[in-house]
Amino acid sequence: MPDGFLRSCLGLLLISALLTFGSSAMAEGPTKGPSGLPLPRFVSLKSSRVNLRIGPGTDYATAWTYQKGGLPVEIIQEYDNWRKIRDSDGTEGWVNQILLSGDRTALAAPWMRGKGDDVFVNMHDSADSSATVIAKLQPGVIIRLSECTGKWCRGEVGDTKGWVAQNQIWGAYPGEAFK
Repeated sequence: MPDGFLRSCLGLLLISALLTFGSSAMAEGPTKGPSGLPLPRFVSLKSSRVNLRIGPGTDYATAWTYQKGGLPVEIIQEYDNWRKIRDSDGTEGWVNQILLSGDRTALAAPWMRGKGDDVFVNMHDSADSSATVIAKLQPGVIIRLSECTGKWCRGEVGDTKGWVAQNQIWGAYPGEAFK
């Protein structure tokens, strides 16, 4: 057999093995980081001033400074006391774990920002789309979450408590349920 043919077959076998491994890893769900906690996972910024660094340590340059406490972020990697995070815009960088909180928050439909003054996310008095709308949230508003069912999340904005459709927020995975 020609050498090129063997290399092609080996290449296809390797790709097949990688696809099979990748599929089984995805079927197992989230992986665990060195902390023992799942990756990825949502947390929030603890402080109103958080430096996002290009690497895991204070010797690395600051790429961005967040100035809003409670903002939801997604931890996608861990190294020592540092967490690589991603925000709702897709910006990634490293933050010291002490600046993160396990408190769950979410943003109301950040992908709808700038789409018009009449675009809102409805907050209902119960987890049902036909329930009474108790608030209309502008895209990007931070919601403090207390639970999610997989389809609806209960949360509060200011003194208003209610339910928002889980597919209308950034800060909880599709189908994720927690209390």
